[in-house]
Amino acid sequence: MTTSPVVFIHGLWLHASSWEPWLSLFRERGYEALAPGWPGDPGTVKESREHPESIADRGIDDVVEHYAAIIAELPGRPILIGHSFGGMIAQKLLGMDLAVAAVAIDAAQIKGVLPVPLSALRAALPVFKNPANAHRAVSLTPEQFRYAFGNAISEEESNALHERWSIPAPGKPLFEAASANFNPHSPAKVNTSNQGRGPLLLMTGGQDHTVPESVTRATLKQYRHSTAVTDIMEFPDRAHSLTIDSGWQEIAEAALAWLKNQSL
Repeated sequence: MTTSPVVFIHGLWLHASSWEPWLSLFRERGYEALAPGWPGDPGTVKESREHPESIADRGIDDVVEHYAAIIAELPGRPILIGHSFGGMIAQKLLGMDLAVAAVAIDAAQIKGVLPVPLSALRAALPVFKNPANAHRAVSLTPEQFRYAFGNAISEEESNALHERWSIPAPGKPLFEAASANFNPHSPAKVNTSNQGRGPLLLMTGGQDHTVPESVTRATLKQYRHSTAVTDIMEFPDRAHSLTIDSGWQEIAEAALAWLKNQSL
C-alpha cells in the first residue's frame, strides 16, 4: 500500500469539518488524512456563520492555489477526495500533476460541459438572483438546503445536516463556472487531456439536483482524449448530501475499494 496522504476538499455551503466521519474511517484503514478548509474559512461552523465576510470573494483560482500550497508542504503527492466544487478543485490539481489520484464526488461543472439542467439552476438561484453575490458569501435556508442537498433524505435529516454543517459560501465560484464556456481563460478549465496524470474516479448521485448525473457524464466525455484511467460510479438513489448523510459510509467504502483497485 502507498503511504500517500489523503486530502479532502469540501464544496460550497459545507464546512471542512463535515469530513470528520471520513477522516476517522480513512485513518482506521491506514491512511494519513486531512481536511483543510478553503482560504478564509474559519475553524468552526459557528465562526463561519458569524463571519461570512472572511469567506466572501474567493474564486476558483484562489482555492486551487491554497490547496497547492498545502500539498507542497506534504511529504509526497496526495490522493485527493473532493465533493461538489471540491471535486472540481481536485480535478484541476490532478490535471496539474499535484496528486497521485483523485475522487471527484458530484463534482461541479468544469469548462466544456454544456448541459445546465434546470434543477442545477434552481439550486444555485440563491446566489444567481443577485449579481452582487459574486463578491459576497451567501447562506442557504433549510428549505433551499433541502432542495440542493437533502432531497433524497427525510426533511428531518436534511434540517439536521443543515444545522450541523452548513455555512455561507462565496458566490464567485458559481459565477465563474456559469461563464466558463464563454471565457477562454476560465478558472473552471481542467487539463482533461493530460496523459500522464493519476487515475480519476467520478462519482454521481442519480437524484442530485445540484450536480445532476447528466453533468457528471458530460464531464467524463471531456476526458475522452486522455488514456489515463477515468472511471465513473453512480449511486442512483443518492443526492448531493451523499457525503454527509446517514449513507455516507457506502460512498466512502466505494472510494476505498476503488483506491485499492488502483494499488493506492
